[in-house]
Amino acid sequence: MKKVLVLSLVVLLVFALSVSAFAEKKFKIAFLPKIIGNTFFEVAGAHAVEMGKKLGVEVKYDGPAQASVAEQVKFINTFVNQGYDAIVLSALDPKGLNQALKRAMARGVKIVTWDSDVDPNYRTFYVNQGTPDILGRLLVTMVTNQLGTWHGKLKVAFHYSSPTVTDQNSWVRFAKKIIKEEHPDWEIVTTQYSDMNFPKAVSVGEQILKTYPDVNAIICPDSTAFPGQAKAVENLGMSGKVIVVGFTTPSTIKQYIKRNTVLQGGLWDCGDQGAAAIYVAYKLLKGEKIEVGTSFKIPGLLGDWKVIPNKRQGGEMYENPKVANRKDNGIILLPERLIFTRYNVDKYNF
Repeated sequence: MKKVLVLSLVVLLVFALSVSAFAEKKFKIAFLPKIIGNTFFEVAGAHAVEMGKKLGVEVKYDGPAQASVAEQVKFINTFVNQGYDAIVLSALDPKGLNQALKRAMARGVKIVTWDSDVDPNYRTFYVNQGTPDILGRLLVTMVTNQLGTWHGKLKVAFHYSSPTVTDQNSWVRFAKKIIKEEHPDWEIVTTQYSDMNFPKAVSVGEQILKTYPDVNAIICPDSTAFPGQAKAVENLGMSGKVIVVGFTTPSTIKQYIKRNTVLQGGLWDCGDQGAAAIYVAYKLLKGEKIEVGTSFKIPGLLGDWKVIPNKRQGGEMYENPKVANRKDNGIILLPERLIFTRYNVDKYNF
């Protein structure tokens, strides 16, 4: 009887210790950008780490020094092998990371995307800066805002990172659709890519201007291509002769706005986006429910974060019946987008 009692006490003690250890577990979340050293991703990463501190979780910001799908795969595999509980990533390619993410999910790792998505089958939620219709229209609007009383043919070029990156291509497809349907007198003369490499972005930007010297507007939905194109305009002495718009941080584009090379640029609060993505991963790790059709608040961030179905993003990948209307897998939308001008650019500290 005494042995049974002792054994029971030992079992209870082991159970209590295991419960205590589980309760005190400190989650580890990896925050993986497309590339390190880029202001957009550095700001998002800093806010992600800060959100981790507030939540009591360990957040590691790290990624490739060059925009490379193969390098992102290496980082994903390393994070999995190091025992991270969740990986929060901005994908360079919608398909190239699938097998690495599949392996991670099989090991119980939660996958959340932000900024640029993967196939929804290989993540839980996508913290999205705006659906293609929202951001594609914003790109076109920044051009029309600068036309004044201009009428007639307008020659337009697109310049961004790559032909495979998920987010930018979805915005460009919608922007081109708007141009075709609403501005039939606009001519799209070229679409060029510079792989998130600033010197290459300047070089590609100069080549566009030399090849199409009568181009009227260049649209750059990429945080490296946009300032690179602005620099190319200045290098060739074409400031004021061509409209350059796009997406990047206000701190990056401010110098070109101050010199009137760029009159308008757009973005969203990438710091909030990084912080929100960590918060979403944390909620999932704690077993809290996130459901399409609802919204929630995030401590320290403004606005309601709406959870919308994958199909709202449009395209074959999102309209697949397996993921289009899932309740436990969808898109979490940032509350607002921003346009920077000389009158407000100094207000923003990212």
